[in-house]
Amino acid sequence: MTLSRGPMTTRYVALLRGVNNIGTTRRVAMADLRVLFEDLGFIDVRTLLNSGNVVFSAAGRDQNKVLARVEKGLAARFGRSLPIILLSSREVARVVRDDPFTRVASNHSHYLVVTLVRRPDRRLLQPLLAKRWAPEALALGTRVAYLWCARGLARSPLRIAVERALGPRGTGRNMATMTKLRTLLEPADQPR
Repeated sequence: MTLSRGPMTTRYVALLRGVNNIGTTRRVAMADLRVLFEDLGFIDVRTLLNSGNVVFSAAGRDQNKVLARVEKGLAARFGRSLPIILLSSREVARVVRDDPFTRVASNHSHYLVVTLVRRPDRRLLQPLLAKRWAPEALALGTRVAYLWCARGLARSPLRIAVERALGPRGTGRNMATMTKLRTLLEPADQPR
């Protein structure tokens, strides 16, 4: 089935959790992901970096149906369930626009945006807001947590606490990646 881009298509990004950055057991080539998404009938398929970021257009506006289609296709193609979070172009634009640490986060590679599987999962992070993290900082958005890890992500106590609180209920991308995804999600006819 070939889809033509039109008013009834929606731009999405699929964020696959743990792909290509944990040993070889979860390794999935980005070229294979592109082919899979095209085989599923999506158009304008692009990947970003080597960590499971797939941008594409889909017919209609039912995000749950698109997510189910992607999950089913991934399981069939790779023989296992891959955790995935699907965001619309509007959601990604809101994440970048609502950046609470724009004046503080001087290095976007130290600035992590953790996207939650479901909005109610925010409650798992509420207790962390009461703690002092300086020089690090935490803020919650609608479906994301913003983590400013001033000294880097690797040993950040804040990042570790958020990962423990959420478990598999979220996936992180640094703000530089989120900004690039926002640009990739813009319609081709819009100035960049």
